[in-house]
Amino acid sequence: METILGLNPATWWFLVVGGVFSGYAILDGFDLGAGALHLFFNKEESRRKALNAIGPVWDGNEVWLVIGGGALFAGFPVVYATILSAFYEPFMIFLVMLIFRAISIEFRSKESMRWWRNLWDISYCVSSIVLALSLGLILGNIIQGLPLDQNYVYKGTLGDFFNPYSILVAFTTLALFMMHGAIYLVMKTENRLYAKLTILVKNTTIFFVLMFAVTSVVTLLYVPHMAHRYQEVPYMFAFPILAILAVANITRQISRRKYMYAFLSSAFVTAMLMVLVAVGLFPNIILSSINAAYSITVHNGSSTDKSLKIMLLFALIGVPLVATYTGFVFWTFRGKVKLDETSY
Repeated sequence: METILGLNPATWWFLVVGGVFSGYAILDGFDLGAGALHLFFNKEESRRKALNAIGPVWDGNEVWLVIGGGALFAGFPVVYATILSAFYEPFMIFLVMLIFRAISIEFRSKESMRWWRNLWDISYCVSSIVLALSLGLILGNIIQGLPLDQNYVYKGTLGDFFNPYSILVAFTTLALFMMHGAIYLVMKTENRLYAKLTILVKNTTIFFVLMFAVTSVVTLLYVPHMAHRYQEVPYMFAFPILAILAVANITRQISRRKYMYAFLSSAFVTAMLMVLVAVGLFPNIILSSINAAYSITVHNGSSTDKSLKIMLLFALIGVPLVATYTGFVFWTFRGKVKLDETSY
């Protein structure tokens, strides 16, 4: 098979899809985390500031999910079809929660009644939590493997999704996003809300570190196939070491109140966790728990090499453009949140 810089087109596209989903986890992760923390703010002004901290960026962050879905469909159509059919009910819940989260942000400020705003505050918080848990639940099932037959048809039930390991990964994902969101909010606020968020940052960081440690141990003990690649290629151990160092740096920077560096470390941890999953699964994308021979791999689940090469050219142009636009938005709306007549 013809290669590009030593890697075949399917592997390159695997990296592209992984990179886009990592970008989504980093970007939408902090605003999902901010939403999950929303009801911790008791005052109306505090809730408005928290909403306006993510107001200019939350919808743009979700663009990365759309790009990721499109990239998966284009590069790995078998994987796309299998995942969407297997996770039909969870994805329907995910989409409904995306809708409720969006309308909660937009509808909240349309009326001034207290009950109206409380209603959408609850909707915003609950939908953000469910979205984070749904992403973790899907990831946990993919790490473990799905009961696929030789035709890549899912043979499990809805109840099979809610297994102990996937639930553990779901809460670890929620903890990561809550920490990520708290750090982002503390960078965007000041005065009393800032003081409250410094406490929330410490608490959510403790929550994440505990969940990260427990999930790591459980994965090594009960999901042994995730360690095979690291045993075969020892230099791959650099990735978990980097992840651990980045987690340690988050706590270090928080203690120094260097929240920008803590946020960058939190983003790096999110990316490293995605890398750890990708390395552990590769060359599989969806591992069959019925028979390893029925697994969907980078090679048997991809489009043709010609299609992948053409799409790689588009990705080389499109992804940097979206990343540049995202950076421009963050730069434009940098600084502390100030409420005015145009605020939520």
